[in-house]
Amino acid sequence: MSSTTQKDFRPGSGKHRLRWVVFGFLMLCCLVLLSLHIPLPQIPSVKANSTSIKIMPLGDSITFGQGSSTGGGYRLPLWKELTARGFPIDFVGSLQDGPDGFNRHHEGHPGWKINQIAAKVVLWLLIYRPDIILLHIGTNDFVKNDDPAQAPTRLSQLLNLITATLPDAIVIVAQILPLPRRARLNAEVVTYNAAIPTIVRTDSVQGKHVQYVDMYHAVPPSMLPDQIHPNDAGYALMAQVWLQALLPLLSRSKLKSGTTRYVGSLSSQFCCFS
Repeated sequence: MSSTTQKDFRPGSGKHRLRWVVFGFLMLCCLVLLSLHIPLPQIPSVKANSTSIKIMPLGDSITFGQGSSTGGGYRLPLWKELTARGFPIDFVGSLQDGPDGFNRHHEGHPGWKINQIAAKVVLWLLIYRPDIILLHIGTNDFVKNDDPAQAPTRLSQLLNLITATLPDAIVIVAQILPLPRRARLNAEVVTYNAAIPTIVRTDSVQGKHVQYVDMYHAVPPSMLPDQIHPNDAGYALMAQVWLQALLPLLSRSKLKSGTTRYVGSLSSQFCCFS
């Protein structure tokens, strides 16, 4: 056969055609998925181009704000303090309580014990993806006499759930407020609070982003009118404790309103526990 009529056969040309067919099929699948508006998976940390830091207030009626005149508890004065400093804070959670004019979202569930929070927390974390969790929990374990001696173990298990679900998030756990209504209750709270530094230290050594704050000594019993919940002055003191724990983290994050985009995760700024 002459060279002018012989087909130009090149080894491997069939493989090239197959690759293009597969590539075209994959592109078609991508277009179909996009047209269906199927959400893409989210990355559980603050990344470049983020414009806010998500904080989840987590706990019971004290996080909810029971006893405050505004219904905002510590959340309202804390939000005011942070936004006044230029930090674009986004409180997150399934509940909304407090006055208009501030970010009212939270996960403060009146009457809930540690295990009740643990039963729901993974879902909340996956939905809202907070960068920081403010955890004040345990009061109802003592008020309702739910095996008080095991409360530190339950707290440790709750922290394990949180850090396993969002390993890049930072958890600030509080030594809880006093319970002056009965000497036995307050003694149980003191024992519980004394266990928290060891729990936090153990988690921190394992590389978990956990620290603690002392609420017990921050709010005097005179500011707990019902012997459980703070008044407005007590909630303002709680806000100051949270604020002092948050400021070093937020200042290092280099994320403020009107500035350039934030680069890096908050957990990379984490250094130590209280």
